[in-house]
Amino acid sequence: MFTAGTESFLRQAREIQDQELKKFCLRITGLLQKEDLGNETIDCLQRLFLIVSATKYYRKLEKKFVELLLSAMYFPKSPEQVQVLCAAILREISPSEDLTLFYDHIQNTKLLSLMSSVLLAQGNKRDEVRDVGLRVTKILESRQPEGQSLRYLLPVLSKVITLSPKVLKEDQINLLNKRLIDWLRYASIQQGVAQISGGFFSNPRARQPGPITEVDGAVATDFFTVLSVGQHYTEDQWLNMQAFSMLRKWLLYSGNDGTETPDSDDKSELEGSIMSMVSATSTSSRLLPPKERLRENAFEYCQRLIEQSNRRALKKPDCELQKACLVEAVIILDLLCRQDSSFMYRTLSCLKTLHGRLCGDLAYVQALLPVAQFFLNHSEAAAVDSEAVYQHLFTNIPSELFYNSMLAFEFIQFCRDNIHFFNGNLSIFKSSFPNLFKFLAWNSASLISEFVDILPVFIDASTAIEMLHVLLDLPCLTAALDLYLRSSFPTAEKPLWDPSLKPTSCLDGVRDPYHQALFQYLLRPKAKGFIKGLAPLHELLKPMAGCARVIQCAETVPILIQLFFTVVTEFADGTLINQLAVLLLGRSGLLFDVPQFKAAVHREMSSQLLVLCKLHPSLVVELSKELLEFTGTIRNIHSKENIFTHVVWAIGEYLSVLYDRRCTVELINKFFETLEALLFEITQFRPSATLPKCCPRVITVLMTTLTKLASRSQDLIPRVSLFLSKMRSFAQSPAMTSVYSEEDTETILTRATELMNLLKMPSVAQFVLTPSVEVSNPRYHLDTNTSLPLALQMASRLVEKEASLLSWQVRGRPTRRPGETNERTMRRKDSAEGEGE
Repeated sequence: MFTAGTESFLRQAREIQDQELKKFCLRITGLLQKEDLGNETIDCLQRLFLIVSATKYYRKLEKKFVELLLSAMYFPKSPEQVQVLCAAILREISPSEDLTLFYDHIQNTKLLSLMSSVLLAQGNKRDEVRDVGLRVTKILESRQPEGQSLRYLLPVLSKVITLSPKVLKEDQINLLNKRLIDWLRYASIQQGVAQISGGFFSNPRARQPGPITEVDGAVATDFFTVLSVGQHYTEDQWLNMQAFSMLRKWLLYSGNDGTETPDSDDKSELEGSIMSMVSATSTSSRLLPPKERLRENAFEYCQRLIEQSNRRALKKPDCELQKACLVEAVIILDLLCRQDSSFMYRTLSCLKTLHGRLCGDLAYVQALLPVAQFFLNHSEAAAVDSEAVYQHLFTNIPSELFYNSMLAFEFIQFCRDNIHFFNGNLSIFKSSFPNLFKFLAWNSASLISEFVDILPVFIDASTAIEMLHVLLDLPCLTAALDLYLRSSFPTAEKPLWDPSLKPTSCLDGVRDPYHQALFQYLLRPKAKGFIKGLAPLHELLKPMAGCARVIQCAETVPILIQLFFTVVTEFADGTLINQLAVLLLGRSGLLFDVPQFKAAVHREMSSQLLVLCKLHPSLVVELSKELLEFTGTIRNIHSKENIFTHVVWAIGEYLSVLYDRRCTVELINKFFETLEALLFEITQFRPSATLPKCCPRVITVLMTTLTKLASRSQDLIPRVSLFLSKMRSFAQSPAMTSVYSEEDTETILTRATELMNLLKMPSVAQFVLTPSVEVSNPRYHLDTNTSLPLALQMASRLVEKEASLLSWQVRGRPTRRPGETNERTMRRKDSAEGEGE
């Protein structure tokens, strides 16, 4: 984010200790006490500001030093830079009990602005916001002496109304409305006079102000706006620009907090049209109340800005200013229409024309978003079909400008802000999700949180399958977009891609007709289903897999997959769940080869596969063919170990008549034979074996699943018992110990022994390995908040004591004499039980 030099300065500022800071403050104290306000003092104050602002921790300054900074800010002879730095430092250490501010006597508006900024930073413990607001409005009401400017106070007023919306009274609001009207509409159209020193040879004509011009150099014939150009500006022109900068906030503040006026919802379309015509043709707008007059002037000002934005600017900074002002003008027009529906019809025709102009000029693309927002807000009330606006917005813009990071952020923010509208009213939005994901693929780090919010809107039964494919192909899409930019802008002065990569073979391959069809599918603008055969494209784009942008995008995929399944499991039926399960099995081997990407996605796939099985246990029976094919392929153990292990576990858990009546003995036997052959093959450690070592976890899960299946088809118990006994022998053989560690060998041996002992009691094995729903659902043995674990522990201890007591009795009690009554024997037993307790 920062350069190396900047990072070094920040690190030094953060590492300064309190003792060093005190010494540095003493040095500044000496300079200020000597009234030495030159370059050395300015440099020290700049360093002090960096120190107090570079860390989130509070930096404590001595009370006397704080008072000295206040005095330097108050001092009339202090240079402006010193005053600004002192105010900035005081704001950083606020709120502070050591600050005592007095501003009633201050007449200098620039100093009052600095003092107010410090006071507002103190918080509102003593009603400071109200005091500052009253002081500022009192000055704005009065006429200022020569040399004092009101423009320094407008930012303070903007801050005040943000912090305390009810600070101003109605008469003060009306007065400020009038001042804003004057500043917006009646600023001079002559340039200001340059501040030059006079002399004997000075030319009087050189000081004559010239006319204000437009951005294209033409002389301005209409009123002054922020897009009017001059060499020097007068005070009222500065106020015009300041007033426009806070106009939107003020309209929200003075117009019922930005809500519509009470009667706007009750006006009929006819009444609105009549009001619009009256408002447009009225020549006596001064008869309107101040709030309505300000709205009318704001409307005219924004229309003037839209007209000025159509001029070709001579300078690049003016061109950028045109774009920013156009965006702000459209937003203000939207606000005016929400506050007063009489503006809607005049604005509608204006923005229709503007939209047609913007569609052909990508330089002004950011203005399309507020235009679209206007049509979203008002097209229904105005009975206007705005489908073309959304069609262009969601189809063309993401495809052509996905690399514009600022536009990407604003575009996705626009989608998130209007998600309540898009969710049910706009089909083009939902069908354009492949296009919108181009923004995420190229700007994954900055947009992931926004996509987490809007992703659920795209997901329903009709889009779920294609959506999951899109998520899994995101890193591949990033690589494809990189190639698209390289082929579209081969001679760009500032490359938008990673210039360190030279994927010449990729660029040549994309031009091949076969690859081009796959490439175009990956870059499709709308949802159109899924096509098979992306493996050649993965192979073609393999040189791009190490690109930093591709790796960064790949890191977001597991997060989005988890969110996807969280949403889809809320409405998915059995058919959709089966389709998703098949997709997971198939796509587990068809992923872009990005470092660490496959492992992370496989972990997420494994956990979600279990969620699907738990939600729809019949999946194991209904997809028996696919599962048999997946588990029967030995290479899946090594390339998809995590998924394979979870699939085998799911087979053992849910392949039961308890979950699906269609589960037959034949089906259980078929799964058993497949898994038995697989386990036999991976545990034969012969010298000629070429298979890599298998994880002990896979072996133990396979043994457990075979035992579960055997408990449900008891004809298989002898086969499993024999196999487990062989596994015990294998676990202790030199071939096994040479491949596995002692701990792994012990794990396999222990599991085999446990399962063998369990199968010696088939009825118990069936109860333990295939418990009924009544037994398995409560899972009291896992719930530490119940008393059952405590009871089990107590019972276990009692059984142990009883066993030891009985063994003592067998060893030490005398033999019962002939004739001894049974009653006496019972008394001895009771006594022994009492001692045991």
